[in-house]
Amino acid sequence: MNATATPEAPAAVSPSQGLPWSDQFRTGDGRMDDTHEEFVQMLNQLLALPESEQLPLYLRFVDHTVEHFAQEERWMVAIGFAPDNCHASHHATILETLRAVTEHYEKGDTDIINRLAEALVEWFPQHAATMDAGLALHMKEVGFDSRTETLADPGKVRPATMSGCGSVSCS
Repeated sequence: MNATATPEAPAAVSPSQGLPWSDQFRTGDGRMDDTHEEFVQMLNQLLALPESEQLPLYLRFVDHTVEHFAQEERWMVAIGFAPDNCHASHHATILETLRAVTEHYEKGDTDIINRLAEALVEWFPQHAATMDAGLALHMKEVGFDSRTETLADPGKVRPATMSGCGSVSCS
């Protein structure tokens, strides 16, 4: 069964316990799903560590998330999204928060990584089910291959024609 995330079926989560990977998070794009599964695994690893041991993994998680979001944003631009679309704006907000957490942690707020990870556990299912699933659907519709980052027919896409978030619930 190839399940795809839907806005009606985000997974139930207990933030402090982490987020078990679920077929509900599948978007229909294998490369996106692989990246998402790595994201979820790293979140769970962070929550399983004692606060005093989280920073090295957290810094790798930040690097992973920077590349994760940059990857999706490359795809958005390649399939006709304006670079400043709302999906990319959501990414920018998350990245700004991730960077601020490091500074707070280093100043002694050692619980902040747990608090952020728990917030991301709550955020991710809906983001994957709406914005990312919508992006994956549009990629499929225009014939974009995320593994090679190429379009089968570039004539199907006009650059920077979409300013929405890529979600099925946003235009």
